[in-house]
Amino acid sequence: MKKKIALIGLGYVGLPLAVEFGKKFEVIGFDISKERIDLLKKYEDPNLEISKKEFLESIYLNFSNIIDDIKDCNIYIVTVPTPIDDYKKPDLTELKKSSETIGSILKKNDIVIYESTVFPGATEEFCVPILEKQSGLKFNTDFYCGYSPERINPGDKKHKLINVKKVTAGSTPEISLIVDDLYKEIIVAGTHKAESIKVAEAAKVIENTQRDLNIALVNELALIFKKMNIDTEAVLRAASTKWNFLSFQPGLVGGHCIGVDPYYLTHKANALGYQPEIILAGRKLNDNMGSYVANEVSKLMTKKKIKIKESNILIMGLTFKENCPDYRNTRVIDLVKEFESLGCNVDIYDPWVDKKRVADEYKIDPISEPTKGKYDAIIIAVAHNEFKLLSEDLFRSYGKSNHILYDVKYLLKSNESDGRL
Repeated sequence: MKKKIALIGLGYVGLPLAVEFGKKFEVIGFDISKERIDLLKKYEDPNLEISKKEFLESIYLNFSNIIDDIKDCNIYIVTVPTPIDDYKKPDLTELKKSSETIGSILKKNDIVIYESTVFPGATEEFCVPILEKQSGLKFNTDFYCGYSPERINPGDKKHKLINVKKVTAGSTPEISLIVDDLYKEIIVAGTHKAESIKVAEAAKVIENTQRDLNIALVNELALIFKKMNIDTEAVLRAASTKWNFLSFQPGLVGGHCIGVDPYYLTHKANALGYQPEIILAGRKLNDNMGSYVANEVSKLMTKKKIKIKESNILIMGLTFKENCPDYRNTRVIDLVKEFESLGCNVDIYDPWVDKKRVADEYKIDPISEPTKGKYDAIIIAVAHNEFKLLSEDLFRSYGKSNHILYDVKYLLKSNESDGRL
């Protein structure tokens, strides 16, 4: 079978896939955003993950936002976002829409592969019925499905798509082989063929759940050590000298994976009558870290007799992690809300973000440069390389004569800031 692939969704996950597959197969990258398609056609990636050189190397890749352009494809790979809603429940809106779109053009013997993070069972229990309804075709008779969870790490130039082992699965033994062989064409690190789609779905969702719990543990330790007047960074440095110690740093835990995936697993567990305890406890602790940091800064300001109401606060960094423009589900927003609720004036400075997109989504306007001598408190919230180059004096130059410098990310030495996790 000659493979013609449609990549549905061209964000952090879909675009690198489209580029790699486009080096070997005819590929159409599909996205409903005409603005994004126009940029990609000019070899411009708004997420800064793909260079012009990489675009040009993908000689069989084209882009479109027109459904008719993908109706002749026989493999559809879905990489749309799967966030959570305001009630911490899975939001499968984009997954539903993309399945409806594919279902409307689905043909006999086509394969639909999902990469979006979901709860175990979602592909066959949620997506397949939509595909069947829209197409009038029968699953595993007329069309087939696969699942290969994404493992993209935004901003990471070392662990790129082709260098990370890929888990694959298919809806029949034969389709499992086809899906696995397809990814073997581009993944240098190799593949792992899971026993079923549900196993692959579960593997993905626990990867980030485990990481979330590890960070939650370190965050809790930081809270305890704070009460003991012990430097958490020094403790972690000492403990890391043991070969099997897992070294994590405390901080704000957001993003489209770690801060989201555990809720997909607990949602499914609840539906089956099981109430998770450890997973939700970790999530609750991590979700409250923004409030904790804001409270710590407020207490330090009070000690220095700095009036909190109408004070000027500078937050350095908005993205959910360092050295990437991705601000999805960033918990820095929690800091902003906490200080605004106290009547503070908050400025956010982040050289990585698209200020217009942030303004549209969060209704806040990141500043172009901090103003020297303006702020009552400066908070280092994200460890961008640009911030690592700054000295204590430069950070403090943004503050008034009496101010607080709080270091969430351990960019400074312990004696150089007024407080840190």
